[in-house]
Amino acid sequence: MSARDTTERVLRSHVTSVKEDLMTGVSHMIPFVTIGGIFLALAYAVASLPGTGANVENVFDATGSAGWFLAQVGSAGLTIMVPILGAYIAYAIADRPGLAPGFLLSYLIQQGEILQAAGEVTGLGGGEAGAGYLGALVAGFLAGYVARWFKQRNVPSVLEPMMPVLIIPVATMAILVPVVIFVLGVPVAIANAALTSTLEGMQGGQAVLVGAILGAMMAFDMGGPVNKVAYVFSVGLISEQIYAPMAAVMIAGMTPPLGLALSNFIAPQKYTAEMYENAKSAVPLGLSFITEGAIPYAAADPLRVIPSAIAGSAVAGAASMALGVAVRAPHGGVFVIPLSNSPLLFLACIALGALVTAVVATAIKPDFETTVADIQQSTEQLEGTTQTSD
Repeated sequence: MSARDTTERVLRSHVTSVKEDLMTGVSHMIPFVTIGGIFLALAYAVASLPGTGANVENVFDATGSAGWFLAQVGSAGLTIMVPILGAYIAYAIADRPGLAPGFLLSYLIQQGEILQAAGEVTGLGGGEAGAGYLGALVAGFLAGYVARWFKQRNVPSVLEPMMPVLIIPVATMAILVPVVIFVLGVPVAIANAALTSTLEGMQGGQAVLVGAILGAMMAFDMGGPVNKVAYVFSVGLISEQIYAPMAAVMIAGMTPPLGLALSNFIAPQKYTAEMYENAKSAVPLGLSFITEGAIPYAAADPLRVIPSAIAGSAVAGAASMALGVAVRAPHGGVFVIPLSNSPLLFLACIALGALVTAVVATAIKPDFETTVADIQQSTEQLEGTTQTSD
């Protein structure tokens, strides 16, 4: 094996490992996001009812009301989700010794007053908003790699029992606190504040462009790393109380299975009999926001199916952002539509994206020699012959 092949193999292995570590953090974070988003949505729903002692505008100030208690639960979930992301990225890399440093470092750089003071020390200023999920991603990886390095050191046997619970966590924190707060936290907080401000101020063409990009990313690899980047980006914005990208991503992620199933139903001559059966399962998967339901179609004909899915999801995401559709829940598909600010527009964007995918796929796919239509026709002919013979 050449040196180039070896380098490529090592690099590919490292990229795969990083993706797996990231997805460990994301998978542990999602329940916190779900609880936070749904309870916060319930808080606003309850506060909108008459006689509850609160309203949508002052739910966080109406102490003791039902909406206030629900809002506290929702706020806690959305606050803790970012440190959980960093904690479990570090855990995936270094196991238990990385968990506490990953959590604490990710938590510290969410504290605006700490980063503001650090910004004054470094002369960079800014940092009032915290470093957000971008900072937690980097902090989690740093904590994991440093803790793993300590794990690999040879120490006297008398120290081994103390390594995972005392020495490694404390040493990791001692090394990374100044790095994470001063070198990482302040610049990332400034970038995060600029990103948040840009997204909050998006109107017209800017919103359409962001929605189209996020939508295309969701359909590009249907559950792969590009899909997850768009998803994690939108989930992270929930903690900043920016909910429109989450709706665009969810709608775009539901579009490929639904659109390809629709194409399969209206043009069965374009697909094999096996794909027709897959369409029946793709519908509930798509409605549940499981983009992977479209993978069998993409695997069978990637050069035609993937562009079709990207077209539909890009249109759906752009329409969602242009119409201002928002949702506070990070998952759930049609089951969380009542939590959207506009359920009917949410459904309309899904229908539009699915229709675009179906039209494009049907237009560019050729007929198959043996399709479900042929099988149905053969079955009908066989039944007719049998009846005639009888």
